[in-house]
Amino acid sequence: MTDDRLAVALLGTFESLRMGPTFARGRRDERAGHVRSLTISGSLVVAQVRGPDDAQAFRARIAVRSFGASEWAAAEARLAGEARYVAQLLDGRMPDGIGSVFAEAGLSLVPLSLDEVAMDCSCERWPMPCVHLAATCYALARSFQEDPFGAFAWRGRGRDELLAHLRELRSAQAVTAQESVEAAPAGSPEDIGDFWGSSVATRVPVGGRPGAATRPDALLDQLDPPPLAQEGQPIVDVLRPAYLALPEQGTR
Repeated sequence: MTDDRLAVALLGTFESLRMGPTFARGRRDERAGHVRSLTISGSLVVAQVRGPDDAQAFRARIAVRSFGASEWAAAEARLAGEARYVAQLLDGRMPDGIGSVFAEAGLSLVPLSLDEVAMDCSCERWPMPCVHLAATCYALARSFQEDPFGAFAWRGRGRDELLAHLRELRSAQAVTAQESVEAAPAGSPEDIGDFWGSSVATRVPVGGRPGAATRPDALLDQLDPPPLAQEGQPIVDVLRPAYLALPEQGTR
């Protein structure tokens, strides 16, 4: 879910009230800068709104339920499980697809219905939502586009706390992975020999057959011949008769 999708989803919920004229007026007032301030904290959005026909500013409030500790723990564990989500959040961007992460935990960053929302305004005009609340909805959507972490704050998790938890979870996962590697049993000498494709040269059987006898002069063929000679004869040829005179050693 990108920043724009958060805003669109939020406005879709509020515009489902089918109060076209009220929300059209609220959109105009928000664009004209009549929402003087907007704060988001722990489930509550508060705005000061003064429209062109208002003698004073009115306080508009929109509240949703904050996620509980266990709900946030489940969502954060899923986020920390994907390195790209953590990287993008640390970079101040809302990852695409983050909505599905919260959906897997049975949650939604933005309210899916008006039954999840409580609203009031100090103007006390009826029907609700009034034009001040409508303007606040558009100001809230715009704030999500500018800073997507506001959506987390509205559900009870501030930016710094969320990022700190994600860093801790990623560090814990890295430690667990390292401990798993260190706990893996080391290979035996036989395993190491198999890894390299053969064992030491003096144990290479003749013909490569299991159980075949080992040729006594095999070592001379495995080593690079030294640049030595005796009376014009390579030293390897001089030594070979001595090696061949050794008793052959069969495999056990």
